[in-house]
Amino acid sequence: MTNSFRTLDDVDVRGKRVLLRVDLNVPMEQGRVTDTTRLERVAPTITEIADKGGKAILLAHFGRPKGPDPKNSLRPVAAELAKVLGKPVAFADDCVGEPAQQAITAMKDGDILCLENTRFHKEEEKNDPEFVAELAKLGDIWVNDAFSAAHRAHVSTEGLGHKLPGYAGRTMQAELEALNKALEAPTKPVIAVIGGAKVSTKIDLLENLVSKVDALVIGGGMANTFLHAQGINVGKSLAEKDLAATALRIMEKAEAANCAIILPVDATVAFHFAANAPSQAYGLDAIPAEGMILDVGPQSVERVHSAIDDAATLVWNGPLGAFELTPFDHGTVVAAKHAAARTKTGKLVSVAGGGDTVAALNQAGVAGDFTYVSTAGGAFLEWMEGKPLPGVEVLRAK
Repeated sequence: MTNSFRTLDDVDVRGKRVLLRVDLNVPMEQGRVTDTTRLERVAPTITEIADKGGKAILLAHFGRPKGPDPKNSLRPVAAELAKVLGKPVAFADDCVGEPAQQAITAMKDGDILCLENTRFHKEEEKNDPEFVAELAKLGDIWVNDAFSAAHRAHVSTEGLGHKLPGYAGRTMQAELEALNKALEAPTKPVIAVIGGAKVSTKIDLLENLVSKVDALVIGGGMANTFLHAQGINVGKSLAEKDLAATALRIMEKAEAANCAIILPVDATVAFHFAANAPSQAYGLDAIPAEGMILDVGPQSVERVHSAIDDAATLVWNGPLGAFELTPFDHGTVVAAKHAAARTKTGKLVSVAGGGDTVAALNQAGVAGDFTYVSTAGGAFLEWMEGKPLPGVEVLRAK
């Protein structure tokens, strides 16, 4: 599959200035990095380029600045990255112009340099051709290792690929291989578990998946919209009742595509949206008028487990209930543990992604047991929706 994309296997980086787009958009508190997951993800590509004698020149954005802003400087992130890499990381006060040029001129083969936040220049997000040319002057080749930003056609994520020879970094390569295994050329049967609060944010996703998977488990607040569309009383539960027709259309598409839709058959109901609120399981024909569905019920969990047992490939995006509140994380956690156990025995290829999904898998303690967990939010969703990603398309082998 990677034959369709150019990777680091296709280039000798020795002595070359490698403009390496990475994701350094890490959480910070009081000037300190609080989670180094993304730094650890990009470390193998940076290390490989440096160890092979390339000059690793890091490009990244941080936050949403409206111009140069010390609060959004990458300087503290570069310092933390140096600790993760166990190698020095130099820093330049701008990503173009004299500061960048001088810092790159001072580099020796194998050195690592982090340039300042690309979004300090408004031209970055506009994919401005002049800014592309200015950045391109600083490198000999461009490597994109930021799948999480690949859905954006910005200068550092896509524009440079039209000016310089472009290659996928190891993180990008791993992501593309995992997603290919999950949706493009999967081992069948394929099941998708899609949860979260709202159908409205995932209409494109659901419509694409019903034509690609054999079974689709729908959970979370989204499931309430589908239940309501079928005439089931969901009490005071979160539901987008105005999308009933959309839900029915998706179910019709699924039927036409021979994709089984698996909805809850019972629910864990509480009367207050709060952690540890008193709750109990109800059948769908008995949801109290004042009740709120906050998790799938025990029979629904068994159905999800059975669907996972029947599958060879699992794609997961979104929790099955209000997982941020105990005990309403139960359905998500036990289903995640079940999928992880099957993955560990080699019976399942499991790929998960999206912010809430990663948090839920970490909560269940099984993120490391899935075949692949994507830290990309928007890009992961757009890929699942079947949309071409600009930062990926530009890496395709011509």
